[in-house]
Amino acid sequence: MSSPAILSLAGRRLLHAGTSSTGCAALASARLRSSIASSRCLSSSAARLNPGLKSKGINESSEKGAEGLHRADTATVKSVKHDEKSHSDVPVMTGDWVLFHPVYSTSELKSVEVLHRKPRNISDRLANIMVYVLRKGFDIVSRYKHKEIPAGSNMSLMELRKGGYVMDEHEWLNRILFLESVAGVPGMVAATIRHLRSLRLMRRDSGWIHTLLEEAENERMHLMTFMTLKNPSIFYRALILGAQGVFYNMFFLSYLISPPTCHRFVGYLEEEAVLTYTRCIEEIENGRIPEWENKPAPEIAKDYWRLKSDANLLDVIYAVRSDESTHRFVNHSLANLNDKTDVNPFAIREPDMHVKGLKYGFERDESEKYVKESHQLLESASEEQGSVSQSKS
Repeated sequence: MSSPAILSLAGRRLLHAGTSSTGCAALASARLRSSIASSRCLSSSAARLNPGLKSKGINESSEKGAEGLHRADTATVKSVKHDEKSHSDVPVMTGDWVLFHPVYSTSELKSVEVLHRKPRNISDRLANIMVYVLRKGFDIVSRYKHKEIPAGSNMSLMELRKGGYVMDEHEWLNRILFLESVAGVPGMVAATIRHLRSLRLMRRDSGWIHTLLEEAENERMHLMTFMTLKNPSIFYRALILGAQGVFYNMFFLSYLISPPTCHRFVGYLEEEAVLTYTRCIEEIENGRIPEWENKPAPEIAKDYWRLKSDANLLDVIYAVRSDESTHRFVNHSLANLNDKTDVNPFAIREPDMHVKGLKYGFERDESEKYVKESHQLLESASEEQGSVSQSKS
């Protein structure tokens, strides 16, 4: 794996603001040696980090950043450079206007696969059935069509569209806009409930809230991106308003009853999103959506995903699909944890797309191992930073 592909996500995040830190450099160095990708930068007394999954009490000392990354945990800055073949050529971002989100290398964008986690218990089956019902209803509302084209067919694009084999760009946008307007609900609902529970019970959240808010905003940015391509009608907006109202309240009540089931539901929902965007990519690459083949990427997308100045809409959809794969991985992983006692294994760092794109999620023992690896990385970074400080003095 090339070094750009395994640069820490902390370094990427600081690149968004045009800065990095000595701590990030040390952590990136430790990251490169251990071949574990996507760390969030934390430089402080790593020995206090809980190496297991169990959440610490309100009066127990823990590593800075155990509840999520904070800028105060980083040291003075220096620039971070990426391989221009794999990353954006936009040199500086003019402000930290969004929450943390991944920036993908070319190899990461191509590494996403369509996956499905088979249900293993009643909770999983219920979540899977709910997604199936929602998917069928959503297909009807968005007039989604995907029939297999007969082998050896020489039908023209117009004939394929009239026959219901492929969709045009307007039909794809109807589906995507509706999908993204609803997809941002679960993360916000879950973060709100966990936030209120933390206040009510006066105990730590252990990093879940940050990840859930990041997911909600990421989905909202997908919507903002595709809104540049189409301005929905009043009727369409009313339909979204109704769907959002029903879905928000249903998910809110469901999350109060069983958070793991809800995370499993979102994991299955994101599997469908990955499938949808994979099919969209295939349609564009096979010349069945010619209107989008050479369409420039919206400026908001270039800024958000740090795309190159000549990026096109296909590049954007690849990035969106990778985001959905991340949500698939994170939610299936969270569904395997104890939501009351376990820490969020992704509060400090996340795997890169060579893991998230090829695996539907971590089992609980894998999450515990991942937390321990994070602890070791932080210890290595802390020791290396201490050595650098001593050599300078």
